[in-house]
Amino acid sequence: MYDDILVPTDGSKAAERAIEHALDIAETYGATLHALYVVDTSIYTSLDAGADVVIDALEREGDVATKHILDAAEDAGVDADAEVTTGTAYRSIRDYIESHDIDLVVMGTHGRTGLSHYLLGSVTERVVRTSPVPVLTVRMDEETGDEDETDEMADAEDAETA
Repeated sequence: MYDDILVPTDGSKAAERAIEHALDIAETYGATLHALYVVDTSIYTSLDAGADVVIDALEREGDVATKHILDAAEDAGVDADAEVTTGTAYRSIRDYIESHDIDLVVMGTHGRTGLSHYLLGSVTERVVRTSPVPVLTVRMDEETGDEDETDEMADAEDAETA
């Protein structure tokens, strides 16, 4: 059913949870995992001098984040590819979906705190609305940042039946 799964990342805990889900699905279906980090240059258009420094730093951060996914995929025995690109995040993700015949996108609902947290949530919403393929969103628990709500609900049901 799924041959190619895309997991966009920003290196955050929410992205980490999405990676876990994407790896599990890729293992189940024998799919290739595609890691994508987008340096959203639309955010930095107002910077004149120094924009290149910021973008270079974010590209290096993207290399680290995607290498982490490649390493996790290798440990799980899953084929994986990685790419760091620049552009408007949701458009770059959508373009990647189309150019790499992606069957499923797995991504966190929110990224880092502050502005990045808001922006990734906005990116996820736009990907969900414009993606030509299914998008699995993985939500983080707002309080702990460790588990999604589905896991907490399952834990509560297990405690009730014990």
